[in-house]
Amino acid sequence: MIEIENITKRFGEKTAVDHLSLTVPSGEFFAFVGPNGAGKTTTIKIIVGLLRADEGTARICGQDIQKNAVAAKALLSHIPDQPYLYDKLTGREFLEFVARMHRIEPAQAQRKIEELSDVLSLRDYLDDLAEGYSHGMKQRVVIASAILHDPKVIVVDEPMVGLDPRSVRVVKDLLHRLSQAGATIFMSTHTLNVAEELAGRTGIIDHGRMVAVGTLDELRRASGSSKGLEESFLRLTAGEE
Repeated sequence: MIEIENITKRFGEKTAVDHLSLTVPSGEFFAFVGPNGAGKTTTIKIIVGLLRADEGTARICGQDIQKNAVAAKALLSHIPDQPYLYDKLTGREFLEFVARMHRIEPAQAQRKIEELSDVLSLRDYLDDLAEGYSHGMKQRVVIASAILHDPKVIVVDEPMVGLDPRSVRVVKDLLHRLSQAGATIFMSTHTLNVAEELAGRTGIIDHGRMVAVGTLDELRRASGSSKGLEESFLRLTAGEE
């Protein structure tokens, strides 16, 4: 699970995240949405330990991400919006490298790599150098690397960017299955129909503050809308200064 308590992060005079608190229980698929500059990426970087909050705490399955970083990160996986691979490694070599970092037994790692190669349609180019990959290819390899060690918490930032429609469907099905199997999914996205389709609850952040959190029906009631997530989002973030 993810627990955020009173997180605040400032950059000079700008408050990017303003006393944000949230609990995402084990097995929940949670969507995190907001306008550009609302504080989504800053929040994610604090959750995964890439930024230190000025105030408050973030815990992964009870482990403080700052005080017990190694223990917390062993339970965690982060899929960024911009995939990064080592150009002179093949996709397979990169996955094997990640498996060694997580101390996965070699035979088990190979089984997992083969399984994910099929699930994410990697097999045709897995032994090619990453420098020749398209954005979508890189994204699928990064997704595979992120779930090799069966993390309990998966934090995803715009997972569908650069993917073709078939790959989008594959990734959505994979994330849904991982959530059904007990993983906590925290997904930041601008694609509101994806959030509406996959998430049990959605949090809407604006100007660093959580505007609303709830199921689609709860967000409808909060916004006075009878339509989908997009209409609730637009109403709840309208006129915020």
